[in-house]
Amino acid sequence: SFAYFTIKDRLPQILTRVIDTLHRHKNEFFEEHGEKGVEAEKRAVSFLSKLRNELQTDKPVTPLEDELPDAALWNQYLDHQRNLPNGNGEPSWFQSPWLYVECYMYRRIHAALAQNPPIDNFDVFKEGKAQNFFESQEAVIALCTYFQELLKNIKDLDEKQLQEELFKLLQVSLWGNKCDLSFSAGEDSSQKSSPLQSLENMVPYILVNDMEKVWSLLENAKKNRTERSNVRVDIILDNAGFELVSDLVLADFLLSSKLADEVYFHGKSIPWYVSDTTKHDFNWTIKQLGSANHMWMSRCGINWEGNLKKGVWVFHDHMFWTLPHDFSSMSEVAPDLYAELQKSNLLLFKGDLNYRKLTGDRKWEYNVLFHQALNKFHPAPLCSLRTLKSDTQVGLKPGQGEQIQASEPEWMVSGKYGVIQFDAGL
Repeated sequence: SFAYFTIKDRLPQILTRVIDTLHRHKNEFFEEHGEKGVEAEKRAVSFLSKLRNELQTDKPVTPLEDELPDAALWNQYLDHQRNLPNGNGEPSWFQSPWLYVECYMYRRIHAALAQNPPIDNFDVFKEGKAQNFFESQEAVIALCTYFQELLKNIKDLDEKQLQEELFKLLQVSLWGNKCDLSFSAGEDSSQKSSPLQSLENMVPYILVNDMEKVWSLLENAKKNRTERSNVRVDIILDNAGFELVSDLVLADFLLSSKLADEVYFHGKSIPWYVSDTTKHDFNWTIKQLGSANHMWMSRCGINWEGNLKKGVWVFHDHMFWTLPHDFSSMSEVAPDLYAELQKSNLLLFKGDLNYRKLTGDRKWEYNVLFHQALNKFHPAPLCSLRTLKSDTQVGLKPGQGEQIQASEPEWMVSGKYGVIQFDAGL
């Protein structure tokens, strides 16, 4: 399965890159922290080399030994895996749910640094994320330019035109999800060309397209808005780089078109899945845009900083997003986060990992209803914008998945197909 290939090949490659990154920064650690920095780097590298060996030789998964706030939850989860009625006692790297061990690896990478001050705040993936952003410059410029031109006459657009623009930006945000560094094991995956030009050609690859439902939900919310009730959209972010810019443009459009009054962004509290967005990445991206020497890029960045200052944009991180649990256990494990999401009119879940966690990462029949696969996770109406990079997919029409499978055996993991899949909730 794709899970096997991931654990066997992709994850060791990612660990090797992390070790290499630490080696390359040795001098920098020395300049900043003296011998202490070099010692910390050595300890982190040895911790990660041991981790890579455990993974490749299918050793049992071990409890976390750090003092970080989520360690107890991780260790409870390991106990839960040990006691599964159909499990084989000791979870190991190749004998466990893929979602669990993959998340566990990223948490152990974090521990390798967190336990080794003074380099405990070093993000081993930061360079790759920055590079992805800079290598996507042309696409970023094209998108910012398009959007700033659109803003000039957004007040004059009628409903039909607003709907068209929303659909365009939802698709840009969907296909922005192709730029994923954990999927390419850290290889270049930047967006080189303007994504707007190819949207028409990409429509046939959207296997579930619920954009109409998203539009009517936002339209109705807008019409029923009162003095006291703001329309709120939450975006559960995925990758930094071009994808994040596409999400920010979508968020700005929602405000500028009055389809929403406030947007909450949810990011990761630790470096995660190579290119996932942390608070640092979020702020860094907006700063980069603001100080760019391109007029429309900098206009976007400056406006977005303003949105954060005014409080109409809010960035949130919560440790639940970097736990191994799927979302159906959120109300139990992180009731505070669940209650926060219940305040939203619409939740937009970006990317493949969020989809796996929405659907419990199971090998569902393709035509099982999305609502059923969510397993009672319904804090608010939600929509998944996801390009397929793992073998779980629900909500297809009878025969649709089988038909593609016949001609393209790799269709579920190639990133070529996408879904804009909506669930109204209860």
